[in-house]
Amino acid sequence: MEGDLGQFLRSRRARIHPADAGLPASGRRRVSGLRREEVALLAGVSVDYYIRLEQERVQNVSDAVLDAVARVLRMDDTERAHLRDLLRPARHVSRPVLRPGLGRLLDLADGMPAFVLGPRMDVLAWNALADRVSGFAGVPEGRRNQLLQVFLAPHTRTLYRDWPEVAAETVAYLRLYAGRHPEDPLLAGLVAELSAAPDFVRLWAEHGVAEKTYGTKRMRHPELGDLDFEYETLAVPGQPDLVIVMYTADPESATGRTVARLREEIGSSRELARSGRG
Repeated sequence: MEGDLGQFLRSRRARIHPADAGLPASGRRRVSGLRREEVALLAGVSVDYYIRLEQERVQNVSDAVLDAVARVLRMDDTERAHLRDLLRPARHVSRPVLRPGLGRLLDLADGMPAFVLGPRMDVLAWNALADRVSGFAGVPEGRRNQLLQVFLAPHTRTLYRDWPEVAAETVAYLRLYAGRHPEDPLLAGLVAELSAAPDFVRLWAEHGVAEKTYGTKRMRHPELGDLDFEYETLAVPGQPDLVIVMYTADPESATGRTVARLREEIGSSRELARSGRG
């Protein structure tokens, strides 16, 4: 039975036009993209071997073969890493440890919104500005997951001005995590719940993968108006499945001025609380 590896390879084959691989495109083709025998020919392996690879019936696949298949299927670095993860997944899922220092780091970074993402894109901690922008504290603890919010919370379709791009990115991040940790006991339940959303089902079937590194986040906040952030993702040493996400904006931009105003309001509230007048 074809599993995630076979489906991933098939999805990569389907996106490549034979002519782009230097092959004739004439004649009736029963599949979109490259045939299995064409991938085998271009990768320098037997057709039987490649078929068994897609069917996950081979073991100890060499790096040379993986590199050849990845080259033929025009995989980028993230897709190549995902291919290796599917063949050699991690067998241990570590429990994330939210060290006190991470919370203090978020507070020190209170100039801009910042939060910690854990496995499966769970939101584990945030600073005051991130809460003001994203409303994390108002979400029940078991629902503080970016995928659940994007696909199952109706307000996010208007909150994110580029919702289709946000949706595709979040699914691609989860696909990458799933390749690394297929035995995560909570993963199947999350995917099952998300499968109530047709958009998730469609994107999940595409097998796109992406690392969460940097990008833009364009919001239409119900109280703050349009917000245009750039975000950077920082790895947490010793915690490979934790990242810190920081939203930034040019101080002279409309978003930067909104953040400055929020920062002043938060600072004033803290001063009132410390003085006992809040």
